[in-house]
Amino acid sequence: MDRIQSMEVFVKVAQAGSLSAAAQALGLSKSTVSKHLSALEEHLGVLLINRTTRRLSLTELGAAYRDHAQQMLALIEETELAIQEHTVEPKGKLRVNAPMSFGILHLAPLLPGFMTAHPRIEVELVLDDRRIDLIDEGFDLAIRIGRLDDSTLIARRLASVHFVCAAAERYLAQHRPIGHPDDLARHNCLRYTLGRQPGEWRFARGEESVTVKATGTLAANNGEALREAAVGGLGVIYQPVFIIDADLRAGRLTPLLEDWQTPTIDIHAVFPEQRRLQPKLRRFVDHLADALRRPDVWPCAQVGAA
Repeated sequence: MDRIQSMEVFVKVAQAGSLSAAAQALGLSKSTVSKHLSALEEHLGVLLINRTTRRLSLTELGAAYRDHAQQMLALIEETELAIQEHTVEPKGKLRVNAPMSFGILHLAPLLPGFMTAHPRIEVELVLDDRRIDLIDEGFDLAIRIGRLDDSTLIARRLASVHFVCAAAERYLAQHRPIGHPDDLARHNCLRYTLGRQPGEWRFARGEESVTVKATGTLAANNGEALREAAVGGLGVIYQPVFIIDADLRAGRLTPLLEDWQTPTIDIHAVFPEQRRLQPKLRRFVDHLADALRRPDVWPCAQVGAA
């Protein structure tokens, strides 16, 4: 029997804990799975699995062989994917998760070019500001904005962008001037509620650092909703530049406190380690990185790919 296939069957049995479960996962009959195990043990001359009527358990040598077999199978897959990257047109479904505003404003416009260049890749885009679990929920890739949590996920930085404090001219014409961050205490601040420190707007100039506890009549868990309110003249907004850059360029919003520095946040593509060499994933991440590193993407943005 094929030794590599027998090795795959053995690893699946070790993971599943039973012949039946492994057979179902592999799409094989239980008898075929049993034959692969027997052939592998005969070839190696050792007992890999203790079989009883109730349960299976790995022998000491079986556990050691499982570890080595998993590494070898992973290396085989990695080698095949590396070759396919250069010889095979990427194909298959790519499930992508992204925050709502970023997905609508900046990710969705990049899809036509990517999918035209790679017609055999099917993209399922799920927009959600919730931090999803990629592995449990079956995603290939997620866009994460801000500080990354410690995890086993692989991360590639796509861009770094500043926060911008801004308001519409019609609002500014009716309210006191804003020359210092402390002046914001007397203004209607439109607050984002999903940040790690919601309502805290930070500024720095030289050695001076100011944190404003923003207050106002509107709070929302979506940056687009706050942008609409700011453009409508309701108050002052403090958002990453990718949310409001079109309004800044068009003059619908006016930047404030430009002599003050604001925090920078990173935009990452994150994905499970076992999927890092999939051609469809690599092509998609490269496409995003190439698009977002252009200097004209966002004003005030520090853009790059790691």
